[in-house]
Amino acid sequence: MQAVSLRWQSWNPVTGCTHVSAGCAHCYAERFAERWRGIPGHHYEHGFDLMLRPERLELPLHWKAPRHVFVTSMGDLFHEHVPDEYVRRVFAVMEQARRHVFHVLTKREARLLALSAELPWPDNVHMGVTVESMACARRADALRAVPAALRHISAEPLLGPLDELDLTAIDWVVAGGESGPTRRAPRPEWLRGLRDHCLAAGVPFTFKGWGGRVQGAGGRLLDGREWQDRPSFAAPDRAHAAADSVAAPCQPTLWDTSLL
Repeated sequence: MQAVSLRWQSWNPVTGCTHVSAGCAHCYAERFAERWRGIPGHHYEHGFDLMLRPERLELPLHWKAPRHVFVTSMGDLFHEHVPDEYVRRVFAVMEQARRHVFHVLTKREARLLALSAELPWPDNVHMGVTVESMACARRADALRAVPAALRHISAEPLLGPLDELDLTAIDWVVAGGESGPTRRAPRPEWLRGLRDHCLAAGVPFTFKGWGGRVQGAGGRLLDGREWQDRPSFAAPDRAHAAADSVAAPCQPTLWDTSLL
């Protein structure tokens, strides 16, 4: 695979979620959405209640320039209240939009496993699970059974040591601290242990930062340097760029992001 440098974009055909584990306690997306609850006409008038956004389904087909796409940064596509057929529609769009690389992240490994055999897994769809502590290690076990081209672990917010996490068939680990006024700071030994575990296993390790009251406040240095190792992403299929494009005006998105 050849590494490519692309713009990052968020795509939210689903917004809103509910808590499933300790990592959800101080959710940045929930905090953002709830600021607007009750404001008539606002996109988040209903706060962080789970909402399907079918009007956004075809957005990636309108983006002509290839990019990395973070899928459902404001929710969880595999939430139990998202209909199976709707998940299949999201994956159908990703399969059609071959010029982009899609990164899907979930905390609901059981639903992911239940649906994985029914979903297309083209090379441009990468799958990840959040593992904030060893209490959630089962998510990595489930991820190994998914036939995605690239599998990654998001250890963010890191809430405990992951030195013993099985990294078999895992292609990338991204770790970081929590942000917000009630953040839970990660211990340096947790991050060092995970970094060393990845290095020993030959798995690329990215450290996004210590977190802080606001994102990035704590910096990104671990033992005096930044850790930004990444796998070589497959180049988007530019041959499909014209074929999967539709002649329609580009619709606005929630925001652009460089979260990974």
